[in-house]
Amino acid sequence: MKPHRAIISWTHDGGDFFKRRYSRVHTVGFEHGVEVVGSAATSVVPKPFAIDEAVDPEAMLTASLSACHMLTFLDVAARAGFQISAYRDEAEGTLAKLPSGKYAVTLVVLHPQITWAGDKTPTAEELADLHHKAHDACFISNSVTTEVVVE
Repeated sequence: MKPHRAIISWTHDGGDFFKRRYSRVHTVGFEHGVEVVGSAATSVVPKPFAIDEAVDPEAMLTASLSACHMLTFLDVAARAGFQISAYRDEAEGTLAKLPSGKYAVTLVVLHPQITWAGDKTPTAEELADLHHKAHDACFISNSVTTEVVVE
């Protein structure tokens, strides 16, 4: 398989680097030219050195877990004979202090809202099984130690 690439680009804005008074705003580029503005979260680094109008790494991790679960869920559902017309998730990632004193995204809670199409709709048990299979096969959830919960 080919590697997945991201280009992170930051330039010093002239602020006092050694006093940590410099902008954390940067760009995150992906294959095929997609680019987003990145920043540290303003809950971690105060304004004006971080901005709310950008994507922080913790949100990108949360989005990666959510998107991977969704893409895998769509495949698992199709293989099980269930048709989906819409999928929306308002995922939440929690940053917490570990016993070691370091911080980590320790929990990501997914809140998928699924609109089914066709005549076949899963029972509660079948839906739970579909989510379990999707989580088990998701490349990103298999790559991290963060707890992922589907509500």
